[in-house]
Amino acid sequence: MKITHIGGPTAFFSLGGLTFLTDPAFDEPRDYQLPGRVMTKLIGPALPAADLGPVDVVLLSHDQHKDNLDESGRALLPSIPTVLSTPGAAERIPGVRGLATWESVGLADGTVTVTAVPALHGPEGAEDVLGVVTGFVLQGEGLPTVYVSGDNASLGLVKEIADRFGPVDVAILFAGAARTPLMNGANLTLTSTDAAQAAQLLQASTVVPVHTEGWKHFTEGPDQFVAAFREAGLADRVTLLEHGVATPVG
Repeated sequence: MKITHIGGPTAFFSLGGLTFLTDPAFDEPRDYQLPGRVMTKLIGPALPAADLGPVDVVLLSHDQHKDNLDESGRALLPSIPTVLSTPGAAERIPGVRGLATWESVGLADGTVTVTAVPALHGPEGAEDVLGVVTGFVLQGEGLPTVYVSGDNASLGLVKEIADRFGPVDVAILFAGAARTPLMNGANLTLTSTDAAQAAQLLQASTVVPVHTEGWKHFTEGPDQFVAAFREAGLADRVTLLEHGVATPVG
């Protein structure tokens, strides 16, 4: 398995003969004027979407927020053969296949099975404000088991996922301790310390942090992530990707 971090939550990886793209966000740095607030993107993509080559599957954790699906990413979706996301996203975006929590779909004649797993974008009750989010687990005979967390802040849900699928070979964790006034400053994604606990719950051999920088509302970057894993005695499990560079993992 090779993975390329494009920036933010956007990563491109190969598995089982298929290519996957997580939460496509390819806009350049800018401010997004939203009702009652502004979201500020600080860093552009390391690579344009056109440089990635064919993408077989998009794993879209949710469609409601510009840092997970921006204008360029939304324009890309019609060209992707398979886009997997939440049932709500399937209602809002033509061509998206919505998966209910714990629902699975086989790809490439069953070579890779993708299962939608629960995620909570903030504290209890966050779904009423920020919407429904999903994570994904990818499995296949002779392939590493891969967990893509999406914008999840709940260790309780990570425990449920670990109980069903652990140990995990590669955990792609959306971290960064995102915070906005919408939820009174509560963490909307995993903190670095939470990510280390998630890695322990999942018994993850390799942890790849994404979505830890590039946006003004993220409060913990890659340095804090690595420091938390070092403090937990898990530094050897972290693979910190250089943006735009394909890196073998798993």
